[in-house]
Amino acid sequence: MAFRAVVFDIGGVLEVTPPLGMAGKWEDRLGLPPGGLASRLGGLFGAGNVGEVTEAEIHRGVGELLAIDEPAVDAFMADLWTEYLGSLNTELAAYFAGLRPAYRTGIISNSFVGAREREQERYGFGQLTDVIIYSHEAGISKPDPRIYHLACDRLGIRPEEMIFLDDVEENVAAARDLGAHGILFTSTGQAIADIEACLRS
Repeated sequence: MAFRAVVFDIGGVLEVTPPLGMAGKWEDRLGLPPGGLASRLGGLFGAGNVGEVTEAEIHRGVGELLAIDEPAVDAFMADLWTEYLGSLNTELAAYFAGLRPAYRTGIISNSFVGAREREQERYGFGQLTDVIIYSHEAGISKPDPRIYHLACDRLGIRPEEMIFLDDVEENVAAARDLGAHGILFTSTGQAIADIEACLRS
């Protein structure tokens, strides 16, 4: 069957997101042990990943859970977004944009409330692709099969007509289980070569 759509992940794929030591910096500043930040904020941030809280509630919750004032919350969130957004994988983004109009294109991202606005402002993803599915807007996240079906519905395709690129093996495996052609991202050159091999087959 011919492929009709190519769908990408964002973090670690379209965005280069190396760890910048944000957690360690704030654990040192607040006198928390390693892992203490995740322990205190894990539930709140988990809710943010599926849109169960607003950005305002995130800010308020960070202040309460870390016992820090508003300027410190602002500084914390600025560091978080710097690490979250990383930098654009310009080569891959240009390749992705060039797949249209021959193919439908989409994004499925396990995201955080506020990501769409910031990524649009910085990288213009809305102009890069036909469909963007953010977990914080959909209320579900990869590898839940429903998020792949949602992308297919919005793209007007069947799963077997989709190529899906992600840097997390579990997410790739979930797409394959639905009949899509999943590709594990390890490098830009590898990803482009693997996608092109599928499209030419």
